[in-house]
Amino acid sequence: MKNSKKDYLIAAIVGFYTALLLLPTFKNISVSFGSLYIILLFVIPALWMIGLALARFLGRFLAVFNQLGKFVVVGFANTAIDFGVLNFLSIVTAQTSGFLIGGVNLPGFTLAALHSYFWNKFWVFKKSGEPKQKPDYSDFWTFIAVVVVGVFINGGIIILLTTYVNPLFGLSAGRWLNVSKVVATAVSLIWNFVGFKFLVFKPKAKKAEVEMQTKTA
Repeated sequence: MKNSKKDYLIAAIVGFYTALLLLPTFKNISVSFGSLYIILLFVIPALWMIGLALARFLGRFLAVFNQLGKFVVVGFANTAIDFGVLNFLSIVTAQTSGFLIGGVNLPGFTLAALHSYFWNKFWVFKKSGEPKQKPDYSDFWTFIAVVVVGVFINGGIIILLTTYVNPLFGLSAGRWLNVSKVVATAVSLIWNFVGFKFLVFKPKAKKAEVEMQTKTA
């Protein structure tokens, strides 16, 4: 499976709004790039395109890298949405710990999950050469089940680290919240990849192949 020019354009667009969504996070952890932030709006899309090209090169030796490259691009965008909404709501509500932070974390995680579903379904895990047909959303509820488990994993880790673990290395509450979010995201990302790959998208692809073979037999 090769990346087309359309894939690189998608990577650039996703990279651009990924950079935009970093603003609330930078604000909450008191990091200011000033005018240099404008550069990120161009650097991140370029990096995403380079990453996709690298994945295409590695895909010559192991095909899964083509798919993995797209998954990483979408994954960074999901993370930017998740972090961006979390930090925006944290700033607005002044919440950085406690059980309420679980509720503050939920909207961003949910939006990121929905974003993830459509991009993974129609770009990352979509097979090249598939005939155009009416979109089938029958796998959506399986996706929701995977996401719900991910919500508990993600929110649980954030509540645990921000409420029961004192900020390490002299970090502020806002920065410790983001460190906790990084840990939670890493764990839930592993769960999401396994769930999407083997529970949501992979089995359906196999089922379609079996049906196709049955019809042609």
